[in-house]
Amino acid sequence: MPAATQSSEMYIGLMSGTSMDGADGVLVDFSGAQPVVLAAAHTPFPAPLREAFGALQQPGDDEIHREAMASNSLARVYADCVAALLRTADVPAGSVTAIGAHGQTIRHRPGQYDGIGYTRQSQHPALLAELADIDVVADFRSRDIAAGGQGAPLVPAVHAALFGAAGETRVVCNIGGISNISILPATNTGRPVTGFDCGPGNALLDDWNQRHCGTPYDDGGAWAASGKVDTALLAQMLAEPYFRAPPPKSTGRDLFHPGWLQTLLEPLDDRQPPAVDVQATLATLTATAIAQDVQRYAPHAQRLIVCGGGAHNAFVMATLAQLLPHVQVQTTADFGVPVSQVEAIAFAWLARQCVRRAFGNVPTVTGAAGPRVLGAIYPR
Repeated sequence: MPAATQSSEMYIGLMSGTSMDGADGVLVDFSGAQPVVLAAAHTPFPAPLREAFGALQQPGDDEIHREAMASNSLARVYADCVAALLRTADVPAGSVTAIGAHGQTIRHRPGQYDGIGYTRQSQHPALLAELADIDVVADFRSRDIAAGGQGAPLVPAVHAALFGAAGETRVVCNIGGISNISILPATNTGRPVTGFDCGPGNALLDDWNQRHCGTPYDDGGAWAASGKVDTALLAQMLAEPYFRAPPPKSTGRDLFHPGWLQTLLEPLDDRQPPAVDVQATLATLTATAIAQDVQRYAPHAQRLIVCGGGAHNAFVMATLAQLLPHVQVQTTADFGVPVSQVEAIAFAWLARQCVRRAFGNVPTVTGAAGPRVLGAIYPR
């Protein structure tokens, strides 16, 4: 099949985040003033793949082999998602310039050990290029880390393009497995975009729900809403030094994993709160960490615009509104962009930036020494 023409402005973005529930994909046309999503798809992870990536979050035996096998499986999930996008839009693979594939984060430790640290997004982009017959751009975070940055978050530039406005400060918050915010000053002020990871989003909530309810997530936050927040436990959670650390900063399951929660629960012995109260407390932790960061770093924000899976959690959304009474809490869907598509759109955009040899990071967000072209290209 012929390669995409130089004039093609169609790109695919693929995102699988720390929730590890599957791949979100979009086919985006960038030829107009604003990106247009031509198709969207979600391809769930098979249970063995989710378990494999969950195990790879922590050190273990035979990691190289296990990661390689998981990466091969992820490439096939990604390829299925790409096929669904092309089928829905009735677009041939040859019309797409490139796929931006995030990969599955299994370690994220910027700035540690030797002053640079590392990040690892597991995937097999060469296999994806082979299966999809489209150029693949991958490994977006490493170049920013090499320049002294955090490598995350990488979506604020797209948040600014989609949701920035003259005349008001806005904050865009993605609540995935980890939550992050992009602070968008009014576009007529000339002030830079900033942002960082706030802390846990859905990851701890999903893990606790799976453990006690046997389902992958708390649908709508209903279980959390039926519990009572344990204020003493919440205070212990918020004592985690990460919440007080100044930006630039980023985090992941390296810090906020089930063992982190267990270290807080174990000293309680027989005074441990009921499981439903722990869920309510975890949901409140997610909202409180976000709200505190908005108050601290964007005190004049008029709107908080939420995307990611957490936007479906009514308990978290209601708690955000309660904690931020002077901020209008909305979702990206209110601005025409479904909450599940924002990050995938961002990685389609990042792929386009790489192909065009244009900068992809925002140094005022990541702390990198300067703007950098992000990603490595794997030809079809």
